[in-house]
Amino acid sequence: MDWTTAKRRSLSARIAHRLGARLFPIRVYIGVLIIGLMLISGFCIGLYNYAENTQLLLKTGNVLFERARQATRLTVSNLFAPTQMLVNLLSQQQVTRAGTLQERLDNLPYLVEALNQHPPLSALYVGNERGDFFLVRPLRTEAQRIAWQAPIGTFYVVQHVDRSRVSAPVGTYLFFDAALRLIERRDEAGYHFDPRVRPWYRQAWANTAAVVTDPYVFYSTREPGMTVARRASGSVVGADITLAALTDLLVRVKMSPSAQLMLLDTDENVLAYSDAGATVTVENGVLRLPQLKALKQTVLMALLRQPEEGKVQAFEYRQEAWIGFADRFAVAGHPLLLAMAAPRAELLAHAERVRRNEAVLTIFILILATPVAWLASLWIARPLQRLADDARAVQAFDFGRPVERSWIREVDQLATSMGSMKSTISRFLDLSASLSSERHVPALLEKVLAESAGALHAAGGGIYLNEEVPESYALAVSHGAAPGLPREISLADAGPDGAGPGRFSRLCGAAIHIRGPLVSERPEGEGLSAVVPLFNHEGEAIGLLALFLARQSGPPSAEKIGFVTALSGTAAIAIEAQRLLEKRKALLQSLVELIATAIDTKSPYTGGHCQRVPVIAKMLAKAACDTDEGPFRHFSMDDDAWEALHLGAWLHDCGKVTTPEYVVDKATKLETLYDRIHEVRMRFEVLKRDAQIAYWQELAQGGHDGEAALARDLETALRALDEDFAFVAQCNVGGESMSDEQIARLRRIAQRTWVRTLDDRIGISRQEAERKARSPAPALPVTEPLLADRPWHLIRRLPQDIMPPDNPWGFKVNMPTYKYNQGEVYNLCVRRGTLSKEERYKIGDHVVQTYMMLSRLPFPPHLRSVPDIAGGHHEKLDGSGYPRRLHAEQMSLPMRMVAIADVFEALTAADRPYKPGKPLSETLALMARMRDERHIDADLFELFLTGGVYREYALAYLLPEQIDVSDITPFLH
Repeated sequence: MDWTTAKRRSLSARIAHRLGARLFPIRVYIGVLIIGLMLISGFCIGLYNYAENTQLLLKTGNVLFERARQATRLTVSNLFAPTQMLVNLLSQQQVTRAGTLQERLDNLPYLVEALNQHPPLSALYVGNERGDFFLVRPLRTEAQRIAWQAPIGTFYVVQHVDRSRVSAPVGTYLFFDAALRLIERRDEAGYHFDPRVRPWYRQAWANTAAVVTDPYVFYSTREPGMTVARRASGSVVGADITLAALTDLLVRVKMSPSAQLMLLDTDENVLAYSDAGATVTVENGVLRLPQLKALKQTVLMALLRQPEEGKVQAFEYRQEAWIGFADRFAVAGHPLLLAMAAPRAELLAHAERVRRNEAVLTIFILILATPVAWLASLWIARPLQRLADDARAVQAFDFGRPVERSWIREVDQLATSMGSMKSTISRFLDLSASLSSERHVPALLEKVLAESAGALHAAGGGIYLNEEVPESYALAVSHGAAPGLPREISLADAGPDGAGPGRFSRLCGAAIHIRGPLVSERPEGEGLSAVVPLFNHEGEAIGLLALFLARQSGPPSAEKIGFVTALSGTAAIAIEAQRLLEKRKALLQSLVELIATAIDTKSPYTGGHCQRVPVIAKMLAKAACDTDEGPFRHFSMDDDAWEALHLGAWLHDCGKVTTPEYVVDKATKLETLYDRIHEVRMRFEVLKRDAQIAYWQELAQGGHDGEAALARDLETALRALDEDFAFVAQCNVGGESMSDEQIARLRRIAQRTWVRTLDDRIGISRQEAERKARSPAPALPVTEPLLADRPWHLIRRLPQDIMPPDNPWGFKVNMPTYKYNQGEVYNLCVRRGTLSKEERYKIGDHVVQTYMMLSRLPFPPHLRSVPDIAGGHHEKLDGSGYPRRLHAEQMSLPMRMVAIADVFEALTAADRPYKPGKPLSETLALMARMRDERHIDADLFELFLTGGVYREYALAYLLPEQIDVSDITPFLH
């Protein structure tokens, strides 16, 4: 012990002696302490809460404003998105091809329904290249009916222009009621409206996709607005949105009564304003939008003068605090500026009220807690009275009363001693039975230590176990009061004489030396320690039991020493057996996880799949065990079942060690150990050089067609080769499904020829030479196709690669004829993705290999299901799965759990280089379809949703943008 430690202990002893000289009632001491701490804590918490709540007010305002900004932006964007979708749909309808008024009126019901479903729309219409025009307009207000001089009961007006006649065009107005019954028809000869000259028609006619016009004046209503239009077959479909509708949207999303919202274009023209003062005017048929600078005394002008655009900002306007945001975004290709501002007082009124109420509540709780603390002190002192009652019960030989523990050390020691005296015999019997049945080492150690401490009336202690270093013992578990308990004990030749560990070690027949002091000389006179060796059946010390005794009780009796010695021998055998079993289990699980981690590390195309599937499977199993209703209310799993599920889930893809890396990682169609597109590119280069050589040869011979014609022919030939190679390269990338036309073009390109002058059978591997030997070598030079499927591209299966139909595992697989087909045209013509059917079979073969590998391992009886669990994750309940085509009754629940986990992880994984992780909405929709098709278990999938397994995993492993599901109802039955 160094001088600093000795001084610290001496000071502690003096302080304890002075405090002990002042005698106070326990309830007074505890009451004053608790009340004082509560007052100090309440004061500190109040100050802290006030400071934090002040910051929280600002953060809350920013959050509220950000939500309002997003809602406003989304609402404005959604005004045009449904309209664009509607116009796209109408461009495919019969109304675009109708030639007469009656044929167009046949489409009136669904046009009216579209207008009813989209209230912001003021009209839907179609104009064709002949000049015919057909428009449907709802009259939603009485003012609109008066403006159109519509008859009573009119809900819809149809405007029609017919230019099929040679004479002047005929205009017709038809007025319909709500049931689409014709009320009145008005014909106007010489109606001059021609849609072909209107800006919406011209702009849509010049584009293939839907367009949105700049604001302009509508012909019929003279209202300002914007049109969404799209060209159809010989016609243009249009939908009108008035600027008044935009203003109504801004008014609806105001976040407070005094908030102001404005929508501007790139020239700072005001398209919509939530307050009055920005009036759109029409002068001589020309739309006049108000300029922002023309508006006087608006807070939004002050907002836009702030330096940081695109960020929530606090600023002053007319000596009032405001919060604002300026957001630039595009809607249908039109850049817009959304400016929003709201008074801070209105926006944070509720938060300010919460802060005041919290301060009042804190004071009220402190006042109320004071008498409660005093009553608590009385409750803490009650064990003293209970101890007096226990003493009288012991005097009457009544040992059934439970001992009540106390927070006071002296009282707790007295209660512990009394309880130990009553329960020694019963504890010994219980311990003997539990030692033989306990399967977990930590629980076993705690039982041994607790019972040993109780037998010797020890205040506490610890058990040390021998680990890796010879004659060195590390603390495994501690119990009770064990001051100064060292973390490590080592054996020596002999123990010291005198009191302490040496004395007890001699009584036990062992020489023990304690590294560091275990005897602590305290004023209370406690600190006598005992050390008991734990010997196994071979007489080797596998551990030490250290106990802290009370010095005033004297050395333990021979009876107690014999009790502890016998107990330690039995405990040592049980501890050694369980430790050996747990080490073997840990070794097996470590090897399993090592294999799975190596597979995940081997290829980025698997990412962390093998490590995450067990997480999902065990989450789902836990949810099934925890539920007390539904089909799994009686489902449970013991330790053996959990171990089997753990190993099966970790090993479910262990067969991937046999899958070639270049197949798993195949990124292009021509890739094997390298991408053969480079060979194809070189052949095109040869053809280009041949074209250039031919040009110069013709030019040198006089060029009968002239130098210019030869140059044009060369340019045409080179451009065609470049385009053909670009097409072949695009086909090599894969991706979307290839059409029949693309495959036909690819085959035409493959028929082009080039001249090879070098022998392709030298300098190659023995395996490739054997494959090329299947066909005779042609004489050089030889003309070959630009792309070809050669006999040596077919790699045959070896006998061990062939799966017989009567295989012992019951595999039912459709095996391709060849192991691999590396034909160039064959691979480039793969319609979707980059893998051929042979390569897809090879990747799927990992399940077969998993089952074969695991079925050969000598699993103990409780782990016999591991091969089925691991090898059944591609099976389906309808019997169409892989590789054994099991049906639902042949699949255990753990197999079905791993199957669901495998699908969910594969769909949501965001660490694959070939695809992004799907969001939850798309993933759950796909899995719901698999459930409906009986590919996955319907009850487990419902538990996967209702039990929150999908969300628990998503919060831990998915990206925030993938978590887009708040309601699981659409995915349930």
